[in-house]
Amino acid sequence: MRGFDQRSGSLFSYVDLEARVRSDHPLRPIRDIVDAALLDLSAQFAALYAAGVGRPSIPPERLLRALLLQAFYGIRSERQIMERLEYDLLFRWFVGLGIDDAVWDATTFGKNRDRLLAGDIAAAFLAAVLAHPQVKRLLSTEHFSVDGTLIEAWASMKSLRRKDGADEPPAAGRNGERDFHGEHRSNDTHQSTTDPDARLFRKGAGREAKLCFMGHALMENRNGLIVDACLTRADGHAERIAALHMIEPRADRPGRITLGADKAYDAADFVNEARAMNVTPHVAGKATGSALDGRTTRHAGYRISQVIRKRIEEAFGWAKSAARMGKAKHRGVDRVGWQFTLVMTAYNLIRVPKLLAEAA
Repeated sequence: MRGFDQRSGSLFSYVDLEARVRSDHPLRPIRDIVDAALLDLSAQFAALYAAGVGRPSIPPERLLRALLLQAFYGIRSERQIMERLEYDLLFRWFVGLGIDDAVWDATTFGKNRDRLLAGDIAAAFLAAVLAHPQVKRLLSTEHFSVDGTLIEAWASMKSLRRKDGADEPPAAGRNGERDFHGEHRSNDTHQSTTDPDARLFRKGAGREAKLCFMGHALMENRNGLIVDACLTRADGHAERIAALHMIEPRADRPGRITLGADKAYDAADFVNEARAMNVTPHVAGKATGSALDGRTTRHAGYRISQVIRKRIEEAFGWAKSAARMGKAKHRGVDRVGWQFTLVMTAYNLIRVPKLLAEAA
């Protein structure tokens, strides 16, 4: 018998969100880990919000869960997240909204997200996820890899203006013409009016310069999970400085640890600083003038590090393609850095269920 295409228009609903999400859905183990990590951050959330002053804000736990969904599903904007929460029962279940709960205004959501910048909640959230008992046993404490990647800024090259104000005024219109031929532009003389923190940087010889930031990640070598992340302005020394900053807290342990990296880290100052921290630098040696010698490169562990270190590109690739981190959604090094750290946390979370299943 043929069914009828009629809309019921029922006034009441008896939908149980918990029953609508199947028991083996990949988001279930992720939500358990996320909820435990957010519970550990409760004291930090309380310190950020003045008790009893003003109207209740968006719960920071729900806000972070919504931002994780944005990374998981590659949703372009927070406004689209609010739209999905209106009709997507899976999203409501993960965030913690009931079937009849009102969805927040996108502008209000953005203002509440900015409040979490003050407490460096993204870094604390990453640490809380890694400290979860199920995740902690997946991590190596001896062998690490580090690398950096360029994050294109949310700013047009047409926004570059001379710092001394000597260039011609921009043409009228939203996207007015501008002639750059014969004009020498550098970070010393020019700055973006859209995002002053963005810097001109080229990835290699013969490549075009772009306004961008530089994201850095530290990976443990056992399962390829990201254990630290940060973002800086783009320059030629940022990768090595960030690497030393991220590895230093992990070098305070008995015995030496190893740090794999590519040729960009093969510099005498970086190698010497790493060794002074009790870190063995397993960096890819340059063809000539390498800072490494046979004391490091003759060991089998060095060759293993050179193979495993390339897995960090998987995190960057996922962040740029699936989570749409190739081009920043915000402006300013603080906001973009907060987003980058949260995306690295999301990368860990999507990998943990499979790793736990393999370890069982």
